[in-house]
Amino acid sequence: MTLPAGVALHARPAGLFVKTAMRFQAQLRVEASGKAANAKSILAVLSLGATGGTPLTLIADGPDAELALDALGACVSGLVE
Repeated sequence: MTLPAGVALHARPAGLFVKTAMRFQAQLRVEASGKAANAKSILAVLSLGATGGTPLTLIADGPDAELALDALGACVSGLVE
């Protein structure tokens, strides 16, 4: 998936992303531009420095991994500046 144009993972969008990730038991990781971060850590997600148009890779492991990936995908798609 790709971050929508004009949207960066700064405080508000990253907060929404992390809040979504926290709803799940699965271990969640997000990768962008060669960096990886725990999707449940706001500081880790912010450290990715992802900007609009950046491809994101989501990795999930756990009992609700598929649901988590769907929810995070919907969250990223719905992000607006």
